[in-house]
Amino acid sequence: MKVLIAIFILLVSVTFKKCDNKTFILNETKTYFPLPDSLRGWRTLTGPEEIKKVAGIDPFKLNSAFDFVRTTTDNGGLLVVKNGYLVYEKYFGKGQREATPNLGSCGKSFTSIAVGILMDERPDLFPKGLNQKIFTPDYLPFNAFPLPDSRMADIQLGQLLSFTAGIRGNNPVFVNGIAREIDPVGPDGWYALVDTYALGIETGRMGKVPFSTQSLWCNPGEGYSYATASIHIASIMLRHITGNELEDYIDTHLATPLGWGRWGFGYKYARQVAHTPGGGGIALRSTDMLRFCYLLLNEGNWKGEQIVPKEYVRKATKASPYNPHFTYSLQFNINSNGSIPELPRDAYWKTGSGGHCFYVVPSLELIVWKMGGRDGQYGSNDTGLSEPEMLFEPLQSLPSDDNNRGDVYIKTLELIIKSCI
Repeated sequence: MKVLIAIFILLVSVTFKKCDNKTFILNETKTYFPLPDSLRGWRTLTGPEEIKKVAGIDPFKLNSAFDFVRTTTDNGGLLVVKNGYLVYEKYFGKGQREATPNLGSCGKSFTSIAVGILMDERPDLFPKGLNQKIFTPDYLPFNAFPLPDSRMADIQLGQLLSFTAGIRGNNPVFVNGIAREIDPVGPDGWYALVDTYALGIETGRMGKVPFSTQSLWCNPGEGYSYATASIHIASIMLRHITGNELEDYIDTHLATPLGWGRWGFGYKYARQVAHTPGGGGIALRSTDMLRFCYLLLNEGNWKGEQIVPKEYVRKATKASPYNPHFTYSLQFNINSNGSIPELPRDAYWKTGSGGHCFYVVPSLELIVWKMGGRDGQYGSNDTGLSEPEMLFEPLQSLPSDDNNRGDVYIKTLELIIKSCI
């Protein structure tokens, strides 16, 4: 009997935890998830020693990473979450927690994740998964037909999402890792976010540079081209199937369950962009970008609910059979082949015009948001969202050392990893 009582007392002692004069049941296996910022937000730690001990990262060394980030853009910030704790948050210029700048191509990853959710919702439309050929009236609007290039009928969804569909984008393009040039190029920036340009219904010019998507530059699957029009077509497909704009779909399936604050999409100044720009431009608060990254870190699970299929997150963030040509998966840069030896092989990230970049490193329980942005990306003329008042005496950017920059995105993450204990 005494042995049983002792065991019972031991179980009670590890099951209950005293905190703030209240007793709570402590489930050590339960994964932490942050509350919305309006309800306390991310958990934090007190002081550098506790951060080192609990989160396993040196905040003083993170200052070096922040100072480097300040040399890369006029505005921005650096936020780091380690082991589920927000251990670092500093801004400069127009950067601040309530800022919602146009995040450029970082938005491409959100489109990809939305497509992953759609595939799970409508398995009847995607019986072949990412092998599904989607240039048919079941997936695209009537004005996409007849197809301007008959080879488009063979484009698989996985190719569309990994930029190997043959749709024209920027130079250089890559075939089995070898760089090549195409002429004409495809549309870039807001031009690629116009349905008629993306689908090849119309051609146009970016200044003096002509562009076209009316013909594929290679057969589907035979090469990689960073083609913003390609991922915008994915959003056209989602809109056609659901009857909803991509922004509304993200609001229902991501923003609401994750507890985002105010957010939206940019390129409001481009009057020809009549729908949610699936090729980029999401305008998101910094701590909400971390929530998106944390969702990915937990393989699509949020508070016990599988918001994004786990298998899709895995396929999207690792080397893809749909893209043997370049280290780019389903709208994420990846290091699965170890081409960047300074970074873990499971690291993945996505950059956006203006110097933005988010990172996820599962093996280190690490997510990072490198905020950037040109002045105009912060304005309501771009996002339609009011710009918050400048912080009192904000930190400013630092002069860049062009002799020691390299790839600023890779160096940023490298500096942060060196801060891990």
